[in-house]
Amino acid sequence: MRERFRDPLTVSDIAEKARLGRFPFSRLFKDETGLSPGRYLTALRIHEAKRLIGDGPMSTAEVGAAVGYRGLDAFTDAFTAGTGLPPGHFRRLCRGQGQEPPAPDPGPGLPRGALAGTVRLPAGHGNARVYLGAFATPVVQYPAAAAAVVDVPADRPCCYTLQNVPAGQWHLLAVAVAAAGAHDPQAGWTPLVGDRATTVTVTADTVTSAALRLRPARPADPPVLLALPALTPPQSVEPQPGCAAAGAPPPAGRLRAVPAAPPSGA
Repeated sequence: MRERFRDPLTVSDIAEKARLGRFPFSRLFKDETGLSPGRYLTALRIHEAKRLIGDGPMSTAEVGAAVGYRGLDAFTDAFTAGTGLPPGHFRRLCRGQGQEPPAPDPGPGLPRGALAGTVRLPAGHGNARVYLGAFATPVVQYPAAAAAVVDVPADRPCCYTLQNVPAGQWHLLAVAVAAAGAHDPQAGWTPLVGDRATTVTVTADTVTSAALRLRPARPADPPVLLALPALTPPQSVEPQPGCAAAGAPPPAGRLRAVPAAPPSGA
């Protein structure tokens, strides 16, 4: 798929390449990635479209054709559904032209609870800035039901809270950029993701606890589609007494960066 996402691939084509029947292949593929082959292929196309729009001067029509869409409308609809922004707005976001990333959308009229816990980085990484959210599917795609941006230090877990999460079952997903070396600021940056197996059940008027560990991305992980805020890791993170994330919820439609704080007993 990664080599031929521009082609009009079918599930049968891919299953044949894997020397499996269509239905056994689809079942095994979803077990491994959390997505059907068709949805994974769409995610690859939109992810590549994000790169092309952010990196170069190609028009929206040219980008759509380059990633396998035969019509501009179909590409625009798919891109907007995955990222939360139309292609032109996403281009302005990438260029720092005043466009904001899409806000979480918890949906109307549902009973709400909260998610809270800790975020921990893999060993050997420096400070990180983490976007984490509650999603309906195991893909970081629009919309998040609730989200926050958290600064996590290299040497301790960090608290987070997601407020106003609709009651129900959600995938707790995270994307981060970390300093590649805990003690070398010149080592560059490393992308990290949360384990997609972290699913949580939120109950109305309660706080559900869930810990989240980050790790390097693996080849089978679905691409990140949601248009995210800049995740430049901070040079320093000041610990705070208690969990800074547990205060009052931010204004509607806004993400807040939560400074690191050691969890209770850490």
